[in-house]
Amino acid sequence: MTGFPSPSPRLRALRPAAFGADPSGERLARIRRSPHFADGVFQNPPGTPRQDGAILEFAKSSLRKEDRVRRAPAGTVPVHATTLADLAKPPVTGLRLTWMGHSSVLTEIDGQRVLFDPVWGERCSPFAFAGPKRLHPVPLPLAALGPVDVVVISHDHYDHLDMPTIKALADTDTLFAVPLGVGAHLERWGVSADRLRELDWHESTKVGGLTLTATPARHFCGRGLRNTQHTLWASWVVEGAEHRVYHSGDTGYFEGFRDIGADHGPFDATMIQIGAYSEYWPDIHMTPEEGMRAHLDLQGGTPSGLMLPIHWGTFNLAAHAWSDPGEGTIAAARKAGARIGLPHPGEPFEPTAETVPSEPWWRGVALTPPGGWPTLDAADVTRTADVEDTRTDTAGDIQGSAADGSGEPKVVSAG
Repeated sequence: MTGFPSPSPRLRALRPAAFGADPSGERLARIRRSPHFADGVFQNPPGTPRQDGAILEFAKSSLRKEDRVRRAPAGTVPVHATTLADLAKPPVTGLRLTWMGHSSVLTEIDGQRVLFDPVWGERCSPFAFAGPKRLHPVPLPLAALGPVDVVVISHDHYDHLDMPTIKALADTDTLFAVPLGVGAHLERWGVSADRLRELDWHESTKVGGLTLTATPARHFCGRGLRNTQHTLWASWVVEGAEHRVYHSGDTGYFEGFRDIGADHGPFDATMIQIGAYSEYWPDIHMTPEEGMRAHLDLQGGTPSGLMLPIHWGTFNLAAHAWSDPGEGTIAAARKAGARIGLPHPGEPFEPTAETVPSEPWWRGVALTPPGGWPTLDAADVTRTADVEDTRTDTAGDIQGSAADGSGEPKVVSAG
């Protein structure tokens, strides 16, 4: 098998826009030339089994009432009231991260702004009426971000590639760095080809003073009814003049983290997936313990830099308790002697600063586990000062709002 059939014109007409588009033409030819494409599909690193039956088993567990209660916060998630004024001031250290929830992170690095996996939609689903819904609102409208130099997409699953968000950003001057094949989706949604940087693993592109490199990950792809593995998934390295960061996207643990660290590290900050793990898909998502192991591998085996846990707290995508990824990350960091950042959604912080957010903020809105919360010692909570409070009336700062009634975000020009 050398490729995959294109749907008939009639089927394409019935296909929801959120499903995106299949690669064709030169894009498809490039996919077929990739060393990571064989037998008609993109290949994972060696040793990754298919996850056949995993979704069915998860669906069965989702029907148990006791599990459903644990999987959502028991109160209102405290979202940081970030404003345009907060983000207008350049970071003192040259590096600032703002976790927007799930895997969406605004990274301000050496004078440029990178937005990873932006999902501003209400559901991670092709449909507005069904699918996993947000457990907290977006911390601020897209318009309040200000200009973004490049949007980086890790893969095409709905909780990482959100059509309404991309369509809003399509009206700006923002560039898009995406794994091979994903550009077909973006072009269907209005992003011009000249604003796409579409990369295979180990390929790099320059955006201003930054070098962005697509690096391997252990996952899969697919948005429609057919999951043909015809779009690549990736982790990403972003290197500036003074700082380096890593974003894992979605991935299972694999030995390749050591190679990425040797080739591109060490990193000032790693953004690592530690949520939505399950015994039903152990090879494509990491537990907090595995995420910390990946962080150490990326840093050459030493607990240097800072790890920001991502891919948790925003959408209900697995059977574990809502608070487990945060608690597991604290335990893993304590065991490794590693430094972690635990910001509220929307809270900007500088990972190379002396103090960073590190309190378990979720405990106030989560179900208390049997036996109570684990005891924290002084080493677990190093936060001695909050981010400077610059909350202001944002009515004049934010052009537009999170939605205008059409369900699509609005954003100011990034030019």
